[in-house]
Amino acid sequence: MTGLVRLAFAAFFFFYFAYIGLMSPYSSLYFASRGMGPIEIAALMSMFQITRIMGPFAWGWLADVRRDRLGIMRMTAVAACFIFSAIFFLEDYIALLIWMFLLNTVISSLMPLGEAATVHALHRDNGFDQRYGRLRLWGSIGFITMVMGAGAWFEAFGIQSLPWFGLAALIVMTGLTMLLREPKMEVVEQAVIKFSVVLKNRYLQWFLSANFWMIFAHACFYVFYSLYLDRMGYSKAEIGLLWMLGVLAEVIFFFYQSHFFARFSTKHILIATYLIAVLRFALMAYWPNVIVLVVAQLMHAATFGAHHSASIKMLQTWFTGPLQARGQALYTTVSYGIGGTVGGLCAGWVWEHWAPDHVFGLAALASFLGYICMQRVKVK
Repeated sequence: MTGLVRLAFAAFFFFYFAYIGLMSPYSSLYFASRGMGPIEIAALMSMFQITRIMGPFAWGWLADVRRDRLGIMRMTAVAACFIFSAIFFLEDYIALLIWMFLLNTVISSLMPLGEAATVHALHRDNGFDQRYGRLRLWGSIGFITMVMGAGAWFEAFGIQSLPWFGLAALIVMTGLTMLLREPKMEVVEQAVIKFSVVLKNRYLQWFLSANFWMIFAHACFYVFYSLYLDRMGYSKAEIGLLWMLGVLAEVIFFFYQSHFFARFSTKHILIATYLIAVLRFALMAYWPNVIVLVVAQLMHAATFGAHHSASIKMLQTWFTGPLQARGQALYTTVSYGIGGTVGGLCAGWVWEHWAPDHVFGLAALASFLGYICMQRVKVK
């Protein structure tokens, strides 16, 4: 992977996650400014997760069949720009609901295919351990930049300008997809491998189960962390600083990840991340003083940063060559699609019927179940 291509991948991650950093925290406020009620907003926001259940795998299957990951990415990125631009003309709620479904179905292709292309290119150079984290950290930086920059803009000028930020990020990201490159598959890689046969591997099944539980746990965190802190009396500025601390922690891990991969096996890193997640969420649930909350956010380096990189690396044990995009998409579907959706729903029920602190107790339990599953994974 040349320096220019690495720069293109880094920039792609930056603008993709800048878009996520706009839509995840601010789109609900934008919909509220347009007169939507809580139930309507909840249905609109649910499209982020619902489209991750089937969308990534469908796009991954198409990319592997066509053996053209980057071509599919470019096509869906262009489609995303056109679909997003419709926001300037939509007034009806049903139209907005359809818009969110179509938009997120198309966008759900970009990260699994982008990750698959990145991993393929880096593995050819034997550079995954050294370079993946330093490319992926630009996504975290993009997220932080948009959250802080757009937040300050909206505070001063209002949320109505959100569509312009979103369209600009998508247009730049689309242009960057034209600069991405990955090596062609070798003839040996193009041998016919049945996806259904790979799915029967019991170690893969345990691996996917473990990831389901980890993202289940993090869905509890992502959905209710800000509300949890607000109930304890923290200001919005303090809540924002704690969120920022977690993202900075993952950036630092991504930068130095090669040191960990050089010293520990991928499985040992993953097992450690699950145990740290159990401790992190238990501390947040039942000992939530300010020092503990700061330490818990620093643990995000392990429970997200280390877990994500190690999971992407272990995924290559079963999915390479013509199965790579489908494997990456399956990982996204099982963990972020199904795990994220079920985790958020269960956390909402616990928040309403039990107590807010038990939401993070549930996250700790889910992390422990993930640890049990990961213990059963065996890789060469």
